[in-house]
Amino acid sequence: MKTVQDDTGKRYLLLKRSDHASLVRDPQNGNECYVQNDRLEDLESESALETATGCVSDPVKTLLTNVHDEATLGLLVELEERGPLGVRTLLDAYDFCESDLHGRLTVLTAAGLLEETEVAGERGYRLTETCRRALEVIRVDEGDEQTATAETSDVSESELNESQS
Repeated sequence: MKTVQDDTGKRYLLLKRSDHASLVRDPQNGNECYVQNDRLEDLESESALETATGCVSDPVKTLLTNVHDEATLGLLVELEERGPLGVRTLLDAYDFCESDLHGRLTVLTAAGLLEETEVAGERGYRLTETCRRALEVIRVDEGDEQTATAETSDVSESELNESQS
């Protein structure tokens, strides 16, 4: 699979090429269509897998590519819940050594997920709007979680009843 671009600058995933037209897929909505070959240009600068992420919002991509473990994700969730926190508070409240915390804060700040601020006269950190939007997208709504749990319970119960018959 390759990334191609039409004459308007729109990027697609090339699925199949024939003599006159190519079957392409729009990575943002999954729609497939044929485009005349003379309107398409191969893009060597972007892999097909990078193009495939077109359906994922930029804030979520940033979060996913920069948060590599649950502790770092938990740090962001805590900053969302508690607001800006000073570095001393972060060190006292959570199980990070100073160098580990500093490394995480540096990565998250460089990614645009955190920004430095002043808290009670000391250096602290707060979420950026990009991070807030990403966390909002990935957060499970309590109602959705209860519905999913109930559906799982219903399926398990019906399967149990069928196996006993």
